[in-house]
Amino acid sequence: MAVPAPASIQTNPLTQLTLAQLRDRTSAKWHKYAPDVLPLWVAEMDVALADPIREELERAVSGGDTGYASGTTYTEALATFADQRWGWSVSPGQMTTVADVITGYTDVLCMLTEPGDQVVVNSPVYPPFYSYLKAAGRQVAEAPLGEDLRIDFDALDAAFTAATAGGRSAAYLLCSPHNPTGVAHTRAELERVAALADRHGVRVVVDEIHAPLVYEGHEFVPYLSVDGGEKGFSLMAASKAWNLAGIPAAIVIGGRAVQAELARYATSPHHGPTHFGTLAQTAAYLHGQPWLDALMQGLDANRRLLGTLIDEHLAGAVYRQPEATYLTWIDCRPLELDTDPSAHFLEHARVAVNSGPTFGTGGAGHVRLNIATHPDIITEAVRRMGASTHRG
Repeated sequence: MAVPAPASIQTNPLTQLTLAQLRDRTSAKWHKYAPDVLPLWVAEMDVALADPIREELERAVSGGDTGYASGTTYTEALATFADQRWGWSVSPGQMTTVADVITGYTDVLCMLTEPGDQVVVNSPVYPPFYSYLKAAGRQVAEAPLGEDLRIDFDALDAAFTAATAGGRSAAYLLCSPHNPTGVAHTRAELERVAALADRHGVRVVVDEIHAPLVYEGHEFVPYLSVDGGEKGFSLMAASKAWNLAGIPAAIVIGGRAVQAELARYATSPHHGPTHFGTLAQTAAYLHGQPWLDALMQGLDANRRLLGTLIDEHLAGAVYRQPEATYLTWIDCRPLELDTDPSAHFLEHARVAVNSGPTFGTGGAGHVRLNIATHPDIITEAVRRMGASTHRG
């Protein structure tokens, strides 16, 4: 459940850095494009590290604590956070660590299926769902979202039926909350997923990396907490909510009915997390909630600002405020900018957003725009985008 910010709110993390400071960064978001481009694409946030994380990493560096990850404090920290934030009691004994979320869900899906088997996804969806599974020898089958951008259960039923035809094993990789649409699946929706998967014998793996980023008025529901979810696997990490992509770590969580499989995965050869990743994410889970609350207030203001700006500068484009994440999905088809509007905005507005077609079926004519930045940058970017549609 989204937790409201305390009365004594911290400074908005999204307004602490200037454009000049951000342009000094060498990470992908700020390094890929020319200096005149405003980057609102990849899932990096334009924030300084939360103090508890920075202090923990400074302690490790100053003390030469730069070896290998060890111990159980990371999984214990997630269990504490889950109880405090979502009222979900999950045991560290149901968890094992892994290098990152993509590695985790790819490994687990390979454990549950055979080469050539189908993995169902809800398109449009995070592009690595396609690329990593195909590289692992699995076929990706789409169950497109409905017009309301929520799970279309008729499409999901049909995809499960086709994927399991002939008695083949199959799995479902669910994005919760959903990237790129920002939908927070409800408990009722997740229970329907579990029931449908059970009826077809489809295994469910859930990417819950955006779980901490849910707006007030909406709720994050852990898939493993719903009726039927005990047969599923979840992948969680603090990397999106606290901007820690550069020091990765993640946790695989198994439902109560799959502990033997989880133990098999835990003892199999696979890449583990970095020591710095576990230190940073442990600090985030245990001491980073005030910073997260301040961030969510800033993101809430930005998602509302974006709606106002689109009405003013991109009239006709369709935008639904996200219920979760800092990623927004904009339907630009009414603007008649061709199949991939991101190319137009890069060339004519000098604004970088994600290409909709890379998210699969349903992505044509759309862009994904990252609102985790200073509101002035969003304002200038959308102003440029609007001006580019009226050129000539």
